[in-house]
Order: sequence, then C-alpha cells, then structure tokens
Amino acid sequence: QVDRTEVIRTCINPVFSKLFTVDFYFEEVQRLRFEVHDISSNHNGLKEADFLGGMECTLGQIVSQRKLSKSLLKHGNTAGKSSITVIAEELSGNDDYVELSFSARKLDDKDFFSKSDPFLEIFRMNDDATQQLVHRTEVVMNNLNPAWKTFKVSVNSLCSGDQDRRLKCIVWDWDSNGKHDFIGEFSSTFKEMRGAMEGRQVQWECINPKYKAKKKNYKNSGIVILNQCKIHKMHSFLDYIMGGCQIQFTVAIDFTASNGDPRNSCSLHYIHPYQPNEYLKALVAVGEICQDYDSDKMFPAFGFGARIPPEYKVSHDFAINFNEDNPECAGIQGVVEAYQSCLPKLQLYGPTNIAPIIQKVAKSASEETNTKEASQYFILLILTDGVITDMADTREAIVHASHLPMSVIIVGVGNADFSDMQMLDGDDGILRSPKGEPVLRDIVQFVPFRNFKHASPAALAKSVLAEVPNQVVDYYNGKGIKPKCMSEYESSRTLAP
Repeated sequence: QVDRTEVIRTCINPVFSKLFTVDFYFEEVQRLRFEVHDISSNHNGLKEADFLGGMECTLGQIVSQRKLSKSLLKHGNTAGKSSITVIAEELSGNDDYVELSFSARKLDDKDFFSKSDPFLEIFRMNDDATQQLVHRTEVVMNNLNPAWKTFKVSVNSLCSGDQDRRLKCIVWDWDSNGKHDFIGEFSSTFKEMRGAMEGRQVQWECINPKYKAKKKNYKNSGIVILNQCKIHKMHSFLDYIMGGCQIQFTVAIDFTASNGDPRNSCSLHYIHPYQPNEYLKALVAVGEICQDYDSDKMFPAFGFGARIPPEYKVSHDFAINFNEDNPECAGIQGVVEAYQSCLPKLQLYGPTNIAPIIQKVAKSASEETNTKEASQYFILLILTDGVITDMADTREAIVHASHLPMSVIIVGVGNADFSDMQMLDGDDGILRSPKGEPVLRDIVQFVPFRNFKHASPAALAKSVLAEVPNQVVDYYNGKGIKPKCMSEYESSRTLAP
C-alpha cells in the first residue's frame, strides 16, 4: 500500500482532497491498484470495512489521458454503476529558466587613474548556510554606470525552486592581479526580482558595510537595477504527453536468412510452444510500455530482408500483415499474431538493410512537422540479428531523421558481433552522414538482447527507453513547439506571482 485518502462520511459521490505523490518513469510499466472501501464510524481499520470495488491500471495510462475513469470491479465483475476517476498532475517548475538584465549607476570609484571596472556576482544561500555562485557577469571596463549583458539561468540553479530563498549579490571592481576590490552588496529573492517582469524595474542600494559603520553620512556605494526579468518555460516530457502528444510506435523485424529456418528449433525465429523467442521478448517488453501512450493502440509492423508472396521478391519494408495499405495491427498482441502468421509464408533471404524502414517512418514523421504542433512523436523499434549491410545509407537516414519528431531503437538479437552497430548510438561520439553532416540530436539507442538474456523483460525496456523522454523534449523545445492543450494544465504549474 502506497497511501490512502481521507474518509468522507455519508457520500456516494466523494471527491477526495488527498494527493498521492508517485515517481514517474516512462521506461517502466508502473502498475497501480486503487481500492474503495466503506468504513463505519466505529471502524477498526480495513479489516472491518466493506470492499466496494477496485481498479487496476498503469501510471502511463493515467498521465497519457490526464484524467482516467474506469469502472470499479468487485470479484472480477463490475460493481454496479460505480466508477473511479484519477487525475494526474506533474509536480514541476524547476526546469524553467529566467532571463535577467542588470545595470548600475553611480558606483564607487575604486581606481586612482581611471574609473572602476565593475562586475556582478549572484550567490544562492543554501539551507546549511553555505553559498553557491549562480552567475558572474562580464567586466565592464572604466564605467561607473555599467549595463551588463542579459543572461539566462535555470530557476533551479537560482533558487532551488524556492522563490523566497535569499540571494546575495556582490559588485566588485575588477583587478588584473585577481585581487578585486569590493564595491558593495545587497540581498534579494527571486520573488522580489519577479517585480521586473512587465516593463518595470527593481532596484537596490549597493551597500559597503564597513563604510556604513564608519561614515555618518554614508548612503550607498551605488544603485543596482534589474531592468528585465523574463521566465521561460522548459516544458517537460509529461507536459507534452498530458498536452495530448501521442507516441506512434512502429516495429520492424529482421527476416534475413542468417536467422535460420523458422522450422528449426535453433532458429532465432523458431516459435516455441511454451516460451517466446528473443524477437517476441524484445517486442513485448518495449511495446507494452509504448502502447500506454497511443490512444488507438494500432501499431504499424514491418519486416525486412525476406522474399514475400506472391512474386517472392526481396523487400526491406513490407507489412507483416501483408496489407500495404493498412500495416497496422491491433495492440501488441496483434503484432505478435501477425508475426507468427507471416513466418510460414516468407522466404528468409537478405541482405540486412534498415535504411528503407527508417526512411518510411521518417516520411510519416516529416508529415507531422507540417502541423507545427506536438501531436505525434514516432518511435521505431528495429529487431535485427546481424550487422547491417547498408551502413552508409543508414547513417544518412538517421541524420535526416534527427531533424524530425522521431527516435530509433535497435535491439540486436542472437550472438552476432554487433560492434559496428554501436557507432549508430551517439554515446561514443557524434554520428555523421557519409557527407560529414552531424546528427542534430542523438536519436538512436542500440542494445544487444544477450545483455538482458537472464534479466527481466523490464530491464531491457528500461535500458532502451530511458532516453526517449529527453529526446522528445529536446525535439519540441528545440523547435519552440509548446504542448498542445496546455491552458488549464499549464496554469496549474505556473510559478505563483
């Protein structure tokens, strides 16, 4: 049990105020069960309560719909007309960043033969009384009325998400020997700085404590002015999912001859009566997670490297349901059934070319860019048993796809040498096209299935999907595309004035 709500008395349509806080991981199937109980006034806990019904779902289903309503089940049957509604909201705000523009006037002159060379430092005061430098401006030479360049800093770095956290600001006179002269200081908060958000200015007296203690008529050592404070929202993965962005999951399966005859028990495509082969294990592990973020649960499924009926020509992007006009399968189970059904009808052949299938999905992703909305993000899962033979074309296709709302996951099945495949994963360096053009984003994740042969399917899914949320955010934030339906949701997570 994670938590429970408060008790609401004598009510058949309760609205609970209790909030449950749960960590969200896209790359995991997080199964939840909600139970509703009727507790009498003199209750002694749940043992004496009447069970009204329960509901099971995944956290992914809740966040993808934002508001999930399902019937309550009691002993496997619907509990009358009873239902439960769960609403998800992200606890956030610290990913935003702020743009600040400072200037000063009438600063103390610390130099004999010229004017001061001022710069400004901003420190965050931590809970343990230490201070952390947040930003240091450039030096403005020979100027008592400097205007420093506008700079950006994350809200988390500036105040750790606490708008009332103290900020210590110090103005120095730069010296080439590194022994800078102290001009003055002041303290503020991010909440106070937000006063400069709408064309207004916020200003502080820059105080030198020694001068203030010694000089009777001392006023200040200058005035520091905040001319501009702009807050920029850095939308999160959940912002886009809750805003209505759908994950379009596509699978591509290697049907080259190196897999072995599917009728032979040694084949990677052998359909064992009691346990799934590696292709099916990888497909289900990844697909089970992605399906929570696709409302219609219809998944295009393709094959490559086989001769297909009726003419038995080699194809590298055929629909495994043999319906080229509609290659979609109903749910992950539909993909599994189409895979098992097509195997006896194919002639496994070759070579192992994956560029055509990347280009096919990229075409759909390219059409999505015309909407200028965060409507659909494409994930292509490629399952292959060997090193690809069209590396140059594949590199070209990936570089092109890196400009699109698309990610590519490659799972190497079997015991082949996959060392050449690692270059497609940008972890070891920047992938480039044959012409030298670099990828705009790192969109490829490659893992050999054998690394997870003795682990749970969840471990494989976690490994290959962990980078997807950042890839989604990088694409849409990089294009300046906001989540679609943000009005009510965005207002709920906007920093309070």
